[in-house]
Amino acid sequence: MRWWKVLGLAGFVGVAATGVVIVRKERRRRAYTPEEIRARLHARLAEAQEQQ
Repeated sequence: MRWWKVLGLAGFVGVAATGVVIVRKERRRRAYTPEEIRARLHARLAEAQEQQ
């Protein structure tokens, strides 16, 4: 196998792996309910205000 074929195959595998990671993160992000998101944002705000 020529080096450019191996390089192309490695690039394709890298792009596919990146796509899988993005899809997983998006699925995890969409699993939150609006109430959970609001509660997390309020908790982060309170934590940030305590640090000041």
